[in-house]
Amino acid sequence: MTLMRVLLLLAIASSCGAQDWGRFRGPNGSGIADGAVIEEPSLAHNLIWTTPVSTGHSSPVVVGEHVYLTAVDEDKLFTLALDRRTGRVLWRRQAPRPRLSRFNGQNNAASSTPASDGENVYVFFGEFGLLSYGPDGNERWRVPLGPFVNIRGMAASPIVVDGKLLIACDDDSGHSFLLALDATTGEEIWRADRSEFRKAFSTPAIYRPDQGPAQVLAPGSFTLVSYSLETGDELWRAGGFCWQPKAVPLIANGRAYLNCQGASGDAMAGRYPSYAGALAQFDADGDGGLSQEEFYENRRAVFWEYYFSQNGSMEQGEWDFFVSRMATRPGLFAIRLGGSGDVSASHVDWVVDRPLGNVPTPLIYDGVIYSVRNAGILTSIDAQTGEIIKQGRLPDALGAYYASPIAADGKIFFLDEEGTLTVVRADGQWTVLPSLRLDEGGSATPAIVDGRLYVRTHENLYCFGDPE
Repeated sequence: MTLMRVLLLLAIASSCGAQDWGRFRGPNGSGIADGAVIEEPSLAHNLIWTTPVSTGHSSPVVVGEHVYLTAVDEDKLFTLALDRRTGRVLWRRQAPRPRLSRFNGQNNAASSTPASDGENVYVFFGEFGLLSYGPDGNERWRVPLGPFVNIRGMAASPIVVDGKLLIACDDDSGHSFLLALDATTGEEIWRADRSEFRKAFSTPAIYRPDQGPAQVLAPGSFTLVSYSLETGDELWRAGGFCWQPKAVPLIANGRAYLNCQGASGDAMAGRYPSYAGALAQFDADGDGGLSQEEFYENRRAVFWEYYFSQNGSMEQGEWDFFVSRMATRPGLFAIRLGGSGDVSASHVDWVVDRPLGNVPTPLIYDGVIYSVRNAGILTSIDAQTGEIIKQGRLPDALGAYYASPIAADGKIFFLDEEGTLTVVRADGQWTVLPSLRLDEGGSATPAIVDGRLYVRTHENLYCFGDPE
């Protein structure tokens, strides 16, 4: 072996792991990777390896020599570690499953993406809680949480920041919270009460201002809240958004961008009476509460099952939340960072109220926001002004979209539920490059690390790259 080749191999080895994808959507949830990446993924020319994996909606995280996933197999919950170079399964650890939840078809028990601090891995299962494993698969600690009340299941993912493990647990129980644990021991550091919020699926992001403490930006019902990373104290909030956020808040240009879509809008405002008025209309048995039978038989509510899930009665707080939910405003919001207290009236710079993707988190890349929604409708938006640049279809990928777009090297990657991987050249007037149709569909967001593209479907994990 020549000296030049030895040096080249050493350089490759030393750079391996220099860039990690250690949480949902990579660095701070941005979905953006550094370096080059292949332009046209191909099973014939760019497939490095394929590994069958059990079902799960969680996305791959890539740290050091490992790829981590969670999965469900025959009603058992698992964390998997794969060799990043070969795809070989290194270890598989089962988590407790003390309860079985009822999910709709858009979710399953392994929807939360793992997180890593560069060495250890942390996973969240809504039917158990949190667990941490070392790179060798040895369990470090476990923290049971819940039970959670969420007809759609839990989907927010943990993140690791400055030695703290963070997880947002918003559900319909009225006991929602944001939790910070010591990543080394699993001991609780702080817990921020979010009982005003109901179900949400957003993974937080971190904002580091030039002055003051690092902040955790955690969307909740109708609201984006900033918490001190150090203490969990609320610093500021902006409201007036939709009731059920799913996207990661994106940080760029001195703003937080929050996409929050929903079926209802402010056209529903004023349609429903006060709680006292509702009792007067619907409380047939005079017990001072609204039962499922009383309210549903009057056919005055939609999604009624969300609000009776605790004790079979809709009380004052549940009614107030229901009325607020029916008067929400969906859209993509640009919120100026900074300030204190309620900044709803002063810091919302603009809003795009055109329908955008519901589940996928948008992408901000080179000053342009990209949002994809079902049927392959892709919209590009000027991140400074909120002006629509272009809207059109991804012609070969017309399925539903649950995976979020990711980008590197001037290219954006989209995966639809039918398994079509589309590549778009990134600019406001985006251009579609040749797509790849996999044999099975997928809901997980891909990852890009050191030029390799990791794509999880419902049956396999694929690794694409330059074989050379």
